[in-house]
Amino acid sequence: MKFGVIIFPGSNCDHDMIYVMRNILGQEVVQLWHKDTDLQNVDGILLPGGFAYGDYLRSGALAKFSPVMNKVTAFADSGGFVFGVCNGFQILCEANLLPGVLLHNSSQKFICRNTYILPDGKDTYPTYFLDRQRALKIPVAHGEGRYFADEQTLTELNKNEQIIFRYCSEDGKISDEFNPNGSLENIAGICNSTRNVYGMMPHPERAADENLGNTDGLLIFESILKMMKQRH
Repeated sequence: MKFGVIIFPGSNCDHDMIYVMRNILGQEVVQLWHKDTDLQNVDGILLPGGFAYGDYLRSGALAKFSPVMNKVTAFADSGGFVFGVCNGFQILCEANLLPGVLLHNSSQKFICRNTYILPDGKDTYPTYFLDRQRALKIPVAHGEGRYFADEQTLTELNKNEQIIFRYCSEDGKISDEFNPNGSLENIAGICNSTRNVYGMMPHPERAADENLGNTDGLLIFESILKMMKQRH
């Protein structure tokens, strides 16, 4: 499979993502600059974490106007696989490729630590091959990670099983106690209604190498690859 990693001014997790996809999973990876208009016939697009355009105005608000995002939107509209992590998730929401918004953490502080998330949703690329009873230890690093949506949107997300991860305890208990940023319903990640665009705040690429002592994130990428190969 061939993946394109979008790089914006301020992206700082791009090479982490490239390393996992290319060096650990053995996939072909191309770097796509924010001004590019050629997606180079990729099978999937990855939007990494960081601080695109310095997070001025609000996270992702400027990145959505980058020339490459017109192509990303067209790619997504045609059914192409798109996956955004942290700042990538924020950009996808700002670009209206995913519903809802990411607001400042309820603590009003930047959070950088390990969290646990429980797979949710139905028939989604990142969760399909995961054990739904096992919590994954995945780090977060964000100042604006509090997922918010209106009541109707939340109802639709739940009804359509578009919530892919929720924050939880180490043993999989979901409650406010284990919610690091105040996200509604402990939401850590979602997908669109057609299940080809995904976003999550925790960083699976930072938990995908044995040298880091944690490979829980690798399970998410492996699930994505298996689903993509099946669908192709």
